[in-house]
Amino acid sequence: MHPVLIAVPTALAAGAVVAYGTAHPRAQLFGRTICSTNSARKLALTFDDGPNPSITPKLLDLLDRYNAKATFFLIGRYVRECPELVQETVARGHEVGNHTELHPNLLWLNPTKVRVELRLCHDAIRGAVGTPPKWFRPPFGIRNPWVIPAARELGSRTVMWTLLPGDWKERPVEWLVPRLQPIAGHAKRNLGNGSNRAAAGTGDVLCLHDGGHRELNSDRSRTLAALQYWLPRWRDLGLEFVTIGDAVSIPAP
Repeated sequence: MHPVLIAVPTALAAGAVVAYGTAHPRAQLFGRTICSTNSARKLALTFDDGPNPSITPKLLDLLDRYNAKATFFLIGRYVRECPELVQETVARGHEVGNHTELHPNLLWLNPTKVRVELRLCHDAIRGAVGTPPKWFRPPFGIRNPWVIPAARELGSRTVMWTLLPGDWKERPVEWLVPRLQPIAGHAKRNLGNGSNRAAAGTGDVLCLHDGGHRELNSDRSRTLAALQYWLPRWRDLGLEFVTIGDAVSIPAP
């Protein structure tokens, strides 16, 4: 066979592998990530692109209503504009994570620029709440070979997701609510209807948005409305709403 006929499919296959490692939420090609909880009973609620003064306070109140804890992946420049909101988020028992300084697509940045993006957000969060973030989520979920190592240098583990329903899109809440149905489907399958038996397997990490990376005060009212619908239903199915820290912690014997 002609060498070109061998080389072309090989190159295409290699490109497909790299593309998978770059964007797929469960890919581990460029380093280990967290993409599920350690119990089918645990649902990790996560929110990107905040803090957002127009939505985050309302979201915190909604989470309190259902005794739900969550992890907020924050943009550094917004942290500097709204440090009190970050402090309130942590005071209410939630965790905060690094979502870079300006929310760029890290795929196109060299290692130095990746480190700068992560370091600036890391320092902003530490300045606001007094402790550095333990968690990192890359903007758009995009990774290259130096993204996860850069987070690890700062003491942060990289967090992806099992469900990304697209709540940032300009669609009505009637479009968004059904896109959260897989969480309930997994709970019914793994926990049973009202069953108290020990949960086997892993649980979901849900990626939603309380802010928008282009500007403060983005409208995320659809996200709030969808959660108002689903939180009581997920709770009644036996799900526990946890932070990423609780999602990966090992229960005491």
